[in-house]
Amino acid sequence: MASLVLTSSDIFRALFLALSVVWLLSDLAFAKHAGITRHYKFDIKMQSVTRLCQTKNIVTVNGQFPGPRIIAREGDRLLIKVVNHVKYNVTIHWHGIRQIRSGWADGPAYVTQCPIQTGQSYVYNFTLTGQRGTLFWHAHISWLRATLYGPIVILPKKHASYPFPHPYKEVPIVFGEWWKADTETIINQAMATGGAPNISDAFTINGLPGPSYNCSAKDTFKLKVKAGKTYLLRLVNAALNDELFFRVENHNLTVVEADAVYVKPFKTDIVLITPGQTTNVLLRAKSKTPSAKFTMSARPYATGPATFDNTTTIGILEYEKSASASKSNHKNLPLLKAKLPQFNDSSYAMKFQRKFRSLATAKFPAKVPKNVDRRFFFTVGLGILPCSKNQTCQGPNNTRPAAAVNNVSFVQPNIALLQAHFFNKSKGVYTTNFPTNPPFKFNYTGTPPKNIMLSSGTKVVALPFNTSVELVMQDTSILGAESHPLHLHGFNFFVLGQGVGNFDPKKDPTKFNLVDPAERNTVGVPAGGWVAIRFLADNPGVWFMHCHLEVHTSWGLKMAWVVNDGKGRKQKLPPPPADLPKC
Repeated sequence: MASLVLTSSDIFRALFLALSVVWLLSDLAFAKHAGITRHYKFDIKMQSVTRLCQTKNIVTVNGQFPGPRIIAREGDRLLIKVVNHVKYNVTIHWHGIRQIRSGWADGPAYVTQCPIQTGQSYVYNFTLTGQRGTLFWHAHISWLRATLYGPIVILPKKHASYPFPHPYKEVPIVFGEWWKADTETIINQAMATGGAPNISDAFTINGLPGPSYNCSAKDTFKLKVKAGKTYLLRLVNAALNDELFFRVENHNLTVVEADAVYVKPFKTDIVLITPGQTTNVLLRAKSKTPSAKFTMSARPYATGPATFDNTTTIGILEYEKSASASKSNHKNLPLLKAKLPQFNDSSYAMKFQRKFRSLATAKFPAKVPKNVDRRFFFTVGLGILPCSKNQTCQGPNNTRPAAAVNNVSFVQPNIALLQAHFFNKSKGVYTTNFPTNPPFKFNYTGTPPKNIMLSSGTKVVALPFNTSVELVMQDTSILGAESHPLHLHGFNFFVLGQGVGNFDPKKDPTKFNLVDPAERNTVGVPAGGWVAIRFLADNPGVWFMHCHLEVHTSWGLKMAWVVNDGKGRKQKLPPPPADLPKC
């Protein structure tokens, strides 16, 4: 028998092979959890659409209205190529996606990117990290999101289950707002004349207005359900300017998630959802097929002094007929209509917002920053600005309505803030002297001061990496108290507390919930009240924060946070992709 002699190079080769197998196996194990890459193509094109007996050309993705649904799993990477075939400049924002170290893909025009011009394209490249639930995508330039929007469904990782009963079926319910006229013309005219833009003509459910509007009975969203089954409704408010109450007649809903974060389940018959918010609810169908159909109704919660679209969109919930029911009976079933709260029911709104609580379990912890590095107090509300030169405005003494945070009405730059920040070219683009507190104190929710003139500028707050921030946002009664849904890009924040009237820095913080507060990306600053939030600035980049009522964003109710790089490699923003659009 030949003797086996192993040389040192044989031993090295065997060791290398063994190590390679270990590496390969650990790589495969990582890949199994890391998710897959999913490719989408968004062709931005005009499409002729008829609603309310009128046909108009609208901006769409792939000719679809509402736009296509994006479905992925937590951990997946998305590569979405957006090609612009229309005359307008376009950007797309992936609302609520954390965009950890991928700020170049966030999407707000002139904040993280220059817009995609006609004939140009851009690939949005980002990974879905630590998020699961419902979010949505929408245009983030001018008012194009009126028709450019669609749901994002992030499923849990493979083999991970929901922390609630698994539904029989999942259904996106996306609320929108419809104008008969061209929305770009509406906002451009309003900005030119210094007046308020025209209000919408209808609200829609999945693009359909429903039977309460002129000649729209055929354009009604219908949800067919089976008796005894549970359905997960993924609610998205993609309307431009209106918070909405939603109700399914004679059915209870169980809220299980908000803004792609699981919540402690609670029952409700009415959901309030602001533009920019998403809410997942379970609807359990009745155990026996009822002899009726039920409306699914949505109409505005409106608190401001301005006129609003006081109409109701209706979808229909109908049961699949049992074998014993005859066809003729099923057709003539009565339609039971849902009652909704008064349009200005602020106390219902406040009570509803307070019901949201994080799960705060070992698996889904509420990582509330316990220590605070920086405290901010922001007033949010309306005011006036002088008319631009060579322009006549409709306000008193040739002024126009405007909106501001801490009295600063934000001026959009003409190159993107993120590029200016990354390449150290902020001079002449933005300044970092955004006020930490209002420039002057007054009774914020009482009689307004005599001088309601705002200042304007492109000002940001600069934060070191990993700063923990506490922010109190206070509504003002200037030009009327109003609820403002504030959206923060790049982060989720914890909603510690809210109240009516002026925030009391001595008493109110003692009541903050630091145990299981709701974790969100959009929160309603109560009409004539305040809300307090905390977040950890652990994501380098430039992050927009603005009111999600589009008219107020147009008027300047917006600002940005610049989060500087940290020391570690994974704490720095990588360079921009080669195809980043140019201004």
